[in-house]
Amino acid sequence: MNPWEKDPGWQYLRLTREQMLKEQSTPYNAKKNVWIPDVEEGFLGGEIVTKKGDVCIVKIGDKEVSVKKDLVTEMNPPKYEKTEDMSNLTFLNDASVLHNLRSRYGAMLIYHHFFLLPIFL
Repeated sequence: MNPWEKDPGWQYLRLTREQMLKEQSTPYNAKKNVWIPDVEEGFLGGEIVTKKGDVCIVKIGDKEVSVKKDLVTEMNPPKYEKTEDMSNLTFLNDASVLHNLRSRYGAMLIYHHFFLLPIFL
């Protein structure tokens, strides 16, 4: 355990190494894992089953959905799950940003971004 992990506020900023390894070990296929738009959730994660012209068949849970190819967006690899710095995401799109913020919020991890401002005396 790192010394800073003993700080009681640490749990709201970052996952432990063990938690990160567990989060980042989910199966992933860069060519198949995608986000599709959803009216209620914003975006849903799924896996492309087939592509036919400009339509993709995407499996979400137990059901398959037909979606226009233009509406399908890439999903980031699990190594970016609950990332602290979203500028490092492989695919910086609306679905990925929303998912990262939502998953961090659900895990009680605040999103912070520090800006260094020049101080003039």
